[in-house]
Amino acid sequence: MTYKNKKQRLLFVVNQGSGSRDESLSEKIINHFANTGTSIEIFELPRNCDIEQIKKAIAKANADRVIAVGGDGTLKLVAECLLNSKTPIGIIPAGSANGMAKELAIPMDIEEALEVASNGTPQKIHATLVNDELCIHLSDIGFNAYLVKKFDELPTRGMLTYAKSAWHAFWNHKKMQVQFKVGERNIKTNAAMVVIANATKYGTGFQINPDGKLDDDVFEVILIKEYAVMEILKIWISKLPWNPKKIESFQASEVKISAKYKAHFQVDGEYMGKTNKIEAKLIPNAINIIMP
Repeated sequence: MTYKNKKQRLLFVVNQGSGSRDESLSEKIINHFANTGTSIEIFELPRNCDIEQIKKAIAKANADRVIAVGGDGTLKLVAECLLNSKTPIGIIPAGSANGMAKELAIPMDIEEALEVASNGTPQKIHATLVNDELCIHLSDIGFNAYLVKKFDELPTRGMLTYAKSAWHAFWNHKKMQVQFKVGERNIKTNAAMVVIANATKYGTGFQINPDGKLDDDVFEVILIKEYAVMEILKIWISKLPWNPKKIESFQASEVKISAKYKAHFQVDGEYMGKTNKIEAKLIPNAINIIMP
């Protein structure tokens, strides 16, 4: 791939602590663009970073593109700074799961992802606002959010750690009583989890929302009534339709969900604590994301 830009200015917002890699992400970026004519600036996220610090770095750099280097949490921070702006946002997947990068088919190889970030095509996508938190990918209440909490508490990263967290969550998490309205339907049921799905799949590769599109006028509410392990495996492997007695999907542009008791809640892979109320609404054309 050849560089088509003339003195393109790129700002990289780097979370050096993302994932489990030992190498310097900043050094890889510098080396990649060493003889290209592209002007780059790197802002490494400090510990306990304030979003205002990132906004100041973005304003000062006045870059043509801002690239999030890290996981979904890093992308969320950058997107919050550039919400409803025209500035394109790129993704260099360097986190543990990298759900949004996988959603957009951005290469997991850092060098290839850097090529996409500098030469890819910007495209507007929608997002959701969930309990006043920007959500680009997926948020949920219940089982998976509890899994995210357990994953965060373990000292290592990777799929083995994820499997340990899932096993613990499977045996220890309790079902919820939830209630919400979509269109004319009032839903009141027990549930293992409820997902507000802007995207189609988790960073593990599991497709929770086959009907999802990042640029349509709705998001999906996925109601998982049972810990339906075999049902999930069936869907994953065979692509057959869900059994509506176990899993249902609804489309909405806004929804309010209430639970009888507080349950675990996560947004884009970031654990947010416990809540018994979820309010979600669509944000049209929220961010300008760089596609391969």
